[in-house]
Amino acid sequence: MKTPEQAAREIFGERAAMYTTSAAHTDPQVLARVVELAAPQADESALDLATGTGHTAFALAPHAARVVGTDLTPQMLAEAQRLAHDRAIGNVCFCLADVHGLPFGEGAFQIVTCRRAAHHFSDILRALREMKRVLRAGGRLVVDDRSVPEDDFVDERMNELDRLHDESHVRQYRPSEWERMLEACGFAVESVEPYIKHRPLTSLTDGVSTDNATKIHALLGGLNAVQRKAFNLIEREGQLYLNHWYVMIAATV
Repeated sequence: MKTPEQAAREIFGERAAMYTTSAAHTDPQVLARVVELAAPQADESALDLATGTGHTAFALAPHAARVVGTDLTPQMLAEAQRLAHDRAIGNVCFCLADVHGLPFGEGAFQIVTCRRAAHHFSDILRALREMKRVLRAGGRLVVDDRSVPEDDFVDERMNELDRLHDESHVRQYRPSEWERMLEACGFAVESVEPYIKHRPLTSLTDGVSTDNATKIHALLGGLNAVQRKAFNLIEREGQLYLNHWYVMIAATV
C-alpha cells in the first residue's frame, strides 16, 4: 500500500502543470494575506513548505532576502523553477524535501509558510515539530489549508470527498484541532481565520478517475435537504456549487 507521500508524488507529478494556473493556488487575496501575516523583513529568510509550483514563495520573494521552497514532487519543482526563470525572480531557490525530515539546521529561518498542503501530511505533529525546529526564536509560521467546520457530518463527508478527489489526502482539520496541535508542538497561536469559498463541483471531479468522479456525484446526490444546506450545495448557471472550507493560522515560536 502506498504511503500518502508516495501517492502525492504520483498524483501531483501528473497534475503539476495544472497548479501553474490553478485559480485556488494563485488567488491574489489569499496570497496577500499570507504575506501580511508572515510579515517578512528585507533581511529575513523564509521557507515555503510543499511549495508546489512556487506561488507562495514568489509572493514572499519581494519582501524577504531569500526564500527556499521545498516539495516532494520533482515535476512541481521543475514548474516552479521555470516560473522563477520566466519572472526573473533571483532570490528564490527550490529543493526536494519531505516536511517530516527537513534538510535544514535548527533556527535556519525567520519565517515558515505552508499553504494548501498540510492535509496531505501523514504525520502532522511530526511535520509541525520540524517547522518549529527550523524556525529561529521569535520566528513566524503561517499555515493556509483546506479545513472543515465544527460539524461532525460535514467533517466526515468533506474528508471523504477529498479522498475521492485525491487519494493522497490524509485529513483536513477543524480550526479547533489546528489550535490544539500547534500549542502541543510549542507554538503560540496568534490568529485563526476560517473562511469559505463556494466552488464548482468540477473542482472535485476534474482530473480524477471516472470511478471516483461517479462516487463523488453519488455521495452529493444522496444528501437530504438539510445536508445540502449544510454544504450550501446549489445549482448556478447549470453547474453545481458547494462550500469548501479553509483556515489560515499565524503562530510564533
